[in-house]
Amino acid sequence: MTSHPFTLAGTQLIARPTGALHWPDQNLLCVSDLHLGTSARRVGTGNAAQPPYETRDILTRLEADLKATGARTLVCLGDGFDDTASPDDLSDDESQWIQTLQAGRRWVWIDGNHGPMDLGGTHLAELPLPPLTFRHVARRGASGEISGHFHPKAQVSIKDRDIARPAFLIDGDRAVLPAYGTYSGGTRCSDATLSNLMRREAMAILTGRETHAIPMPR
Repeated sequence: MTSHPFTLAGTQLIARPTGALHWPDQNLLCVSDLHLGTSARRVGTGNAAQPPYETRDILTRLEADLKATGARTLVCLGDGFDDTASPDDLSDDESQWIQTLQAGRRWVWIDGNHGPMDLGGTHLAELPLPPLTFRHVARRGASGEISGHFHPKAQVSIKDRDIARPAFLIDGDRAVLPAYGTYSGGTRCSDATLSNLMRREAMAILTGRETHAIPMPR
C-alpha cells in the first residue's frame, strides 16, 4: 500500500490508504468515526439489515495499521460507537479484542456527537499535542488541527471510471480525516460545509488500495 506524506504546522504526517493518520515522531496513529455497532443500530430502528461484520472488519484493519506503524498511542477522533447503546452490542470476543489492542498503549477517545462510551482508555474533549490539536469537529480559525466528523469523500476518474472514495482533506490549517467505519457513509467535498471550511488550495487524498492525491473537488 502506498501512503501520502504531508506537512502540517511543520509536522511530518502520513495519510495511510486505510484512512488512518500516522504521526511517526510521536509514534501515534489517529483514526476517526469508527461508528462501531452501525449494523445493529440500523436493524434496531427498522432499517434494512446489513451484514453484521463491520466491527470485525474495523478491528482487523485497525490491528493491521497498529502493527504496520508500531504506534504506541491511538487517538480515536470521536464517534467511536454509533450510539450510546452500541458498546452493549459488542460480543465478548470483540470487547476482548479492543482491550488487547489497548494493552501497552495510550488509547484516547475524543468525545464526539454520538455520546461517550465506557470501554477503557482516556476520554477527552480534545487532545492538544503542540503544534497539533486533535478534536472531533473542525473549528473555523483553527491552525494545526486534526479533526473528523464530516466523513469526507471525493470523486476521481481513473481509467475512464468515476470512483468515489473516502478522503483526507488537507490544507495549510488542518487535516480532516475520512471515516474509518465500514458503514459510515460520507459527505462529498463539493458540499458547502466542506467547501467553505477548506482553503482554496486544499488537497483531497483518496483512500483505497493506495492513496491518490487530487485538488479538492468543489
